[in-house]
Amino acid sequence: MSGFDDLGVYFSGNIVTDEDGDNTLAQSNVNVIRRRFKDFLRQFHSGDFQYKYRNQLKEHYNIEQYWIEVSLDDLASYDEELADHVNKSPIQYLKIFETTATELADEITRPRVDEENVKQIQVVLSSDANPTSLREVKSDTISKLVKVPGIIVSSSNVRSKATKVSLQCRGCQEIIKDVNINPGLEGYLLPRKCNTDQTGRLNKCPVDPYFIIPDKCECIDYQVLKLQETPESVPHGEMPRHLQLFCDRYLCDKVVPGNRVTVLGIFSIKKISKPSTNNVESKVNVGIRAPYLRVLGIYVENEGPGRSGNIPYTPEDEELFRHLANSPNIYERITNSIAPSIFGSNDIKKALACLLFGGSRKRLPDGLTRRGDINILLLGDPGTAKSQLLKFVENISPIGVYTSGKGSSAAGLTASVIRDPSSRNFVMEGGAMVLADGGVVCIDEFDKMREDDRVAIHEAMEQQTISIAKAGITTTLNSRCAVLAAANSVFGRWDDTKADQNIDFMPTILSRFDMIFIVKDEHNERRDATIASHVLDVHMNAQKTIDDSVKGELSLLLLKKYIAYSRSHCGPRLSAAAAEKLKRQYVIMRNGSREQEKESSKKSPIPITIRQLEAIVRISESLAKMQLQPFVNETHVDEALRLFRVSTLAAAMSGDLSGAEGFTTEEEHQKMIRIEKQLKRRFPVGTQISEQSIIQDLVKQNFGPQLVSKVIYCMIRKGELQPRMQRKMLYRLK
Repeated sequence: MSGFDDLGVYFSGNIVTDEDGDNTLAQSNVNVIRRRFKDFLRQFHSGDFQYKYRNQLKEHYNIEQYWIEVSLDDLASYDEELADHVNKSPIQYLKIFETTATELADEITRPRVDEENVKQIQVVLSSDANPTSLREVKSDTISKLVKVPGIIVSSSNVRSKATKVSLQCRGCQEIIKDVNINPGLEGYLLPRKCNTDQTGRLNKCPVDPYFIIPDKCECIDYQVLKLQETPESVPHGEMPRHLQLFCDRYLCDKVVPGNRVTVLGIFSIKKISKPSTNNVESKVNVGIRAPYLRVLGIYVENEGPGRSGNIPYTPEDEELFRHLANSPNIYERITNSIAPSIFGSNDIKKALACLLFGGSRKRLPDGLTRRGDINILLLGDPGTAKSQLLKFVENISPIGVYTSGKGSSAAGLTASVIRDPSSRNFVMEGGAMVLADGGVVCIDEFDKMREDDRVAIHEAMEQQTISIAKAGITTTLNSRCAVLAAANSVFGRWDDTKADQNIDFMPTILSRFDMIFIVKDEHNERRDATIASHVLDVHMNAQKTIDDSVKGELSLLLLKKYIAYSRSHCGPRLSAAAAEKLKRQYVIMRNGSREQEKESSKKSPIPITIRQLEAIVRISESLAKMQLQPFVNETHVDEALRLFRVSTLAAAMSGDLSGAEGFTTEEEHQKMIRIEKQLKRRFPVGTQISEQSIIQDLVKQNFGPQLVSKVIYCMIRKGELQPRMQRKMLYRLK
């Protein structure tokens, strides 16, 4: 081969290729590239002669953080050709870049303590380029830089990976030092035969003689993550795509499941770990590799309730938002813009507007937090557009996750610990409430969930955290999301004569909802005609409804942007006057609830506790946030109290017989309760007696015959009295 008889040093290994991929760069060209990288790190400044990367490298090294973050846009502005090489051949150029950064760190940090060897510097890349959808990352992007957004759904423990290993032969004890291991998830295949000369030796070295000496290996930390594409980018009816991420060194432990991230890395391939035992399949699988992303930079979106998803807004949008906030009817305009195709339910729509904007999350001096998200339960008859409201909230929320109670388990809603099939290690995977962190989780068919699964979300609803203690993994995940749930009553439809029996939820879960609406399908001829006309108009003008929006209120995109902007830029607090008014009203509500419980001799299924006071505070803050005001005034408190009265308080104050026909006064209510107690006490189970005899007997105690008949009718509807021979108390009615 020509050229090898010239003087010089030649090597083989990772060969740097140019952009065409046909020619190879000589060692002299590698030195030129190294010098250009060093000039960039040493001389780049932003115009004020503040040498950005030189100072950053020195500051990080002094605090023992051996990494530097480099913007590809800065590199392109300094040396466009070099930036293009990094984009197209990142594997080779990144290695030269890190070697150059280490050399520069050696120069600028001298003299060091005891003249210790310089540490290897990790180069973390960033870019302002538009991200690429996970579905567009295919085979033509292998070994190139890609930038993809998504949600972290699972993460492994931090483990060690060798970068250099020392091998020793079992036969001749020869040691091979500093064998380089390729970065990423690609492994290293040990030599099958010993390198020493085997001729003339009595004890020849066996096949597969080498083993790794652990004490002489150089290792780095690495972590494997699982990235899922964002729910809003998944086409309808398709499964979300996933991609494995490989993070090493200082990129480990940067994210947890539930974080929305943008990842910049090298789209790489690895060998499939388990080869097929079938010879035919093994021949087919030759050359097939599994893709993964070797992360060079990972950036978490702003966390918590202020997150805006991937919704950008311009300075013109911000000016429009401030103009909207100053308009006097902004509250009504937002309410009319929520599900305009659904007729009526104004109070529910106002409550949903409060849920979308949310209150203010507070961190107390003792480290505890108070949630700002508002939880709402819609409980009632089928056919009242509860599911449509949930779907609309999922679409309009900057971050929304929709799930059904029947198809959701406790692990699917919170988090689970699963075993990774490749490494056989346990990894943690977030559920719906973790993925909705900073947004809204909509749970339909809430009553169809098992009681054990509902108990699992108690902590997530109030403390907004999910604690995991399984398989040796003990950790806490964030679930800072609002919960919007829809459920039917126990009997399918709401039965007015069985008010408290319609609700089949424990008080522990009910107290975590800020507002509980009982949605009834009432029969009213005029209202039914209006609803029918509205529904038929929606069906006839469906395209117009989608394009132009009913009544010309805020468009879907504008409302979504305004919600995202308000949540990230406004955090109102209570004023002194509003706080004093809230205190007085809470005492009145609490005493009124207690008095009603004493009169009815039954506890309300929905208790009025200090949580309900905090609920009113959150509703008041959300009303102030709609107007971008820094403080809550008394007008906001009045509207919050009204919403609370028509929702939770109205549901809590519903008595046993409050829905009986003809019931008007409290005095009549008390008489009906006494008549019911007399009936249950005087007539044992199995007694057969005519209704007339019962009425005559109770009229002697100064009860009216119409009132007694009404009680008997209500008890029959509740199933406590039967007109025929059955197991309960029996009456033969004429």
